[in-house]
Amino acid sequence: MTPLDLAARQQAGSSYALPRWRHSTPAGRVVVLVAVLCGLIGCRPSEPVGRADSQPTGSRRPPAAVTDLAYLAEPLGAPVGEFGRPMVSHVSIADLDQDGLKDVLYCEGQRNSVRWIRQSPRGTFTEVVIGEVAGPAHVEVADLYGRGRKDVLVAGMGQITPSNDRIGAVVVLENLDNRTFRRRVLIERIARVTDVRAANLMGHTDGRLDLVVGQFGYAQGETRWMENKGDWTFESRIVNSQSGCVHTPVADFDGDGRPDFAALISQEWEEVHLFRNQGGGKFSESIIWGSTNEDYGSSGLDVVDLNRDGRPDLIYTNGDGFDYAGYGFRAWHGLQWLENLGSGRFRFHRIADMPGAYAPCAADLNGDGHLDLVAVSGFADWDDPKSVSLMALINDGTGRFSPVPLANRPTQLVTAAVGDLDDDGVPEIVTGGFYAYPPFESMSSVTVWRRK
Repeated sequence: MTPLDLAARQQAGSSYALPRWRHSTPAGRVVVLVAVLCGLIGCRPSEPVGRADSQPTGSRRPPAAVTDLAYLAEPLGAPVGEFGRPMVSHVSIADLDQDGLKDVLYCEGQRNSVRWIRQSPRGTFTEVVIGEVAGPAHVEVADLYGRGRKDVLVAGMGQITPSNDRIGAVVVLENLDNRTFRRRVLIERIARVTDVRAANLMGHTDGRLDLVVGQFGYAQGETRWMENKGDWTFESRIVNSQSGCVHTPVADFDGDGRPDFAALISQEWEEVHLFRNQGGGKFSESIIWGSTNEDYGSSGLDVVDLNRDGRPDLIYTNGDGFDYAGYGFRAWHGLQWLENLGSGRFRFHRIADMPGAYAPCAADLNGDGHLDLVAVSGFADWDDPKSVSLMALINDGTGRFSPVPLANRPTQLVTAAVGDLDDDGVPEIVTGGFYAYPPFESMSSVTVWRRK
């Protein structure tokens, strides 16, 4: 890191988490598959969960004591072994067909497919492939043209093994009738794409949504946004040319009524950038946090108003370990909260240590009115049966969080989502396993976790 880099961070008011442990270049930082697993993971509730103002009819469970929080795992969708070792790169919860029942969508890297686990009738889940995308990294739903049907946005890396070739693509599976989908490639032959999010960045009045795109690349990458010009035509504008963009969550961070977006930049950068919407297609960029540890292992970033003060915060995991020869404890891995103070300023909070942390999620798990956190582990000492693969962080309402291990097996979980699948007022957790390295034991594909 150059003195100019350090000066830029100081001017941006950034914090420094840890000293640099060892130098890492883009090529060394991503020896195998980290491009996928840094960019794939992210989970946010697609709809409010665990809140009194969003519950359907039916009784809510009373708040659970921290020590009473326990979950049972149930396989969901295609079984382990159906097409080799599972490589579930991302899971998302959404009511895709808008029948009132929440479904699960996921990306399967082994078969280069996007899959819909449809819930119909309640409690019955059926999996179908709705599209083929090379190296699918992230999936979410959005109605891009205000037609009343939810389209499926897919970030395509081209291949999940490291490559500096421009083989990425932004793909939309256009929802034709809530059953069938038309594949549309909006842009291709770009640095490998790890995230696509929809938002009305330009203030369209006809229902059109624009796109924010993160591109991990390899030695070269980009962050861009794509203006929706109508009739499936998009105009791209690059706002950052650093490699290693992992996630690009969208929210009105500064409270001016216009959607902004953040970008988690990994590789050797390990920074969180904020792009504030100035209107008219212009964005101002600042670094709101950065680590001087180039091995920090940024792995997930998403938006939630964690303290419910009306300002969207960022939750952030670092736990990437694909540049190491073996599993093991990394003292700097864990979960962070970037508290939004307004006017583009954020306060850093270290929530918990967690080896291999990925996929930060927020939900009121115990029904006490406070948002808790969930994270999974892709990297831990799996030879130790006590290593945690699924963790809850219970919020006492004062900004303090108590870690509660929920599971030790299955191992190598790299993606998660939270949502109330059965509409009983208690959010379920959905996870996905990604098995690139041994041990190839205690494997899972897509799993739903229900509270006992």
